[in-house]
Amino acid sequence: MQHAESQQALVFFDLETTGLGGSCEIVQLAAASGGHSLNLYVVPPCPMQWGASKVTGFRVRRRRLYLRRRLVPTNSLREVLVSFVAFLRMLGRPLVLGHNIRRFDCPLLLRALDGLGLRAEFESAVSGCVDTLPLARELLKGRGLRSFRQTDLVRELLGVDYKAHDALEDVRALQALYGALQPTAELICRQRFTLDAVESKPVDSKEPPGQRPLWENFRQTVADGKEDEATR
Repeated sequence: MQHAESQQALVFFDLETTGLGGSCEIVQLAAASGGHSLNLYVVPPCPMQWGASKVTGFRVRRRRLYLRRRLVPTNSLREVLVSFVAFLRMLGRPLVLGHNIRRFDCPLLLRALDGLGLRAEFESAVSGCVDTLPLARELLKGRGLRSFRQTDLVRELLGVDYKAHDALEDVRALQALYGALQPTAELICRQRFTLDAVESKPVDSKEPPGQRPLWENFRQTVADGKEDEATR
């Protein structure tokens, strides 16, 4: 079997949000393809949940967005999505990939696109989506891994740690992880999906199934004194 064809452009993307529930909002959108990258921020229309702020470092004060106490430049959600579509078009209808995106990022992206009337523009700019979580599960099912979260996979396959929960760092790490996984064209085709196959609301957690939201652990730690993935 041959590996996925190199001429198929790939875009790795990730979102950081105000929380993990179905009503959360986008705060950061990042994408990477080869040496090209996109990294944009949004002042969300709702407050950051405490746990999300703890994990990501984002705070909103007086309609300004801060990342680890530093003011970051922001755009409207429409500007961010239009820029994302333009980035995709520049690469000629690429395949969009992300970790656990079918359960979380894509439903949230779909809601935002629909809300601004941009869904058709996005769909015409891509050839499909692939979730690297089930992809990794299939490729690595014989290795006895307990966790398939991205940070653990990067550590296991690449031997490095990185600054997780920053969308740009996440997509760069995923791009390297994908290179190590080397999925076949047949597997990519089998895992490919479109927005039509996505639920309209994200699940309550960005973590893989079976995991509590990260800040629940913080709350329990405070009261008392991502993600250990269950094997299939």
